[in-house]
Amino acid sequence: MATRPRTRKPLSKDRVLAKAIALADADGIDALTMRKLGQALGVEAMSLYNHVASKGELIGAMVDSVVGQFELPEGGAWDDAIRRCAISAHDILLEHPWACRLALLPSNPGTISGPRIRYMEWLLRRLREAGFSAEVAYSAYHTLDSHIFGFTLWQLGHAEAARSFTPPDGQAVEEWAHGLLAQMRGTYPYLAEHGEQHMSDSAPTGRYEFEFGLDLILEGLKKLRRKR
Repeated sequence: MATRPRTRKPLSKDRVLAKAIALADADGIDALTMRKLGQALGVEAMSLYNHVASKGELIGAMVDSVVGQFELPEGGAWDDAIRRCAISAHDILLEHPWACRLALLPSNPGTISGPRIRYMEWLLRRLREAGFSAEVAYSAYHTLDSHIFGFTLWQLGHAEAARSFTPPDGQAVEEWAHGLLAQMRGTYPYLAEHGEQHMSDSAPTGRYEFEFGLDLILEGLKKLRRKR
């Protein structure tokens, strides 16, 4: 009995984006090329240009796809909604570490739409509808946005530095760190204490610190709102 030939799944923009994001997650955005993407999809690189006009357009669409996953709750208390949005954004950007820096760059200046624009409008609207003046909403928006993206970039940077660090003389990282802390205790006792907290088995996660800072911002905004 003759077997039927396997039909190849048709190429689509969604498939191109999904595979490109998977490759960037695995190897970093700098390693992503149209040739590698084509190979991963089982097509010639030129076939990709039927779905994206250029690599730049592809990367923009990848960033939009990531930002489009941010939770933008409607209804409910303004501070709870903003907290949910910020935590979801932080978690999603950690899942796709290449996207955080790129999401700060302007999207297509000729198009006033897309996930990044919707996120910005949503955050400003929630602040204004909570009763904050345009002036306070301006500052609150920048404070919240910089905490989401700035803290995430800081966390990703430290993680990358830790991965790429090689202690001298072939020491294990933990052995080297304990030796360094022992040298610091006499001159820099509080920094040594801080380092020991990092080395502890019960060390807080980056997620805890992110929420700690976020809650300080929201508590400050709620206090400001009560003074109106």
